[in-house]
Amino acid sequence: MKKVLTIAGSDCSGGAGIQADIKTMTAHKIYAMSVITALTAQNTTGVYGVLDVAPDFVGQQIDCVMTDIFPDAVKIGMVSAPSIILKIVDKLKEYQAQNIVVDPVMISTSGSRLLSDDAMEALMTQLIPLALIITPNIPEAECLADMKIHSKEEMVRAAQKIGESYSGHILIKGGHLKDSADDLLYHQGELTWFPGRKIANENTHGTGCTLSSAIACNLAEGYGVLESVHMAKDYIICALEAKLNLGQGSGPLNHCCW
Repeated sequence: MKKVLTIAGSDCSGGAGIQADIKTMTAHKIYAMSVITALTAQNTTGVYGVLDVAPDFVGQQIDCVMTDIFPDAVKIGMVSAPSIILKIVDKLKEYQAQNIVVDPVMISTSGSRLLSDDAMEALMTQLIPLALIITPNIPEAECLADMKIHSKEEMVRAAQKIGESYSGHILIKGGHLKDSADDLLYHQGELTWFPGRKIANENTHGTGCTLSSAIACNLAEGYGVLESVHMAKDYIICALEAKLNLGQGSGPLNHCCW
């Protein structure tokens, strides 16, 4: 059985964070493990509180996983403090973790800011360079590239700017585009578009967590990046088209749609 570790924040409402990651991994018949970086008080209407876990305890959790059940892939989500990011980086290097997927969680689906300004530099210069693939949405890609994105042409320019300091794969998700939902995979000058259509479903809580976890699952199974992204997109479409309707805001996906 393949194993995937998620390093991310907890979502008490179950739609995003490690809860969405574990559901996604289980749906993919993957053994899921988690290292909690933060507790959040949130639901479908917003994020109301964040309590960071002490960096040393984050490191202790990683030690326990890596020395006992070594993961075939690692997905990293919400890390809101520089000290936590640096601790994760140290441990990933120490254990030579493989198939690292970084979802640079900066802004929640509901529009809440989740990443502190002083953590941005550590994320960009220390953590992202370790990743095989990063999966920013358009608002996150705007932060990473320091530019606005309104079109597919600007998605390409943003990927190129991010690629100036990062040699791995960059998946910019196009769900925030007005006229399409096409995703762009960029790697060292090579472009691959994944056509997407708008799905009439306002319940999108945890889509980024779910997609990045699905990619990690596919990488753990031995698929290449291109195949892993393609299959993960099929899964996220399935989870959206199921049109689960829970909560008073942007509700969660149906991770059991398969």
